[in-house]
Amino acid sequence: MGGNRKIRLLRAQLANVLDPTTNTAKKVEIRDVLENQANTDFARRKIITRGALIDTEMGQARVTSRPGQHGLINAVLLAKEA
Repeated sequence: MGGNRKIRLLRAQLANVLDPTTNTAKKVEIRDVLENQANTDFARRKIITRGALIDTEMGQARVTSRPGQHGLINAVLLAKEA
C-alpha cells in the first residue's frame, strides 16, 4: 500500500554502535546475542530484535532500531570492554 518499499534484514555481522560518553558512532562487528526481552528463545537462536542486548567489539550494547523493519542495526553502548 502506498508504493513504499520495506527493507528487511535477514543476517547481520555489523552494527552501528553509539558511544554516549564521546557521542561518536562506529561500525563494529557483532560477536554474540546475550539477551532478548522479546522472547527467551531468541537469544539462543541468535535473533536480534529491538531491545536485544548484543556483545560487540566495543562492549555490550542495546539495539535501538528494528532490524526486521529498517534493514540495519543501530545500538547504544552500555558497558565498555577494558
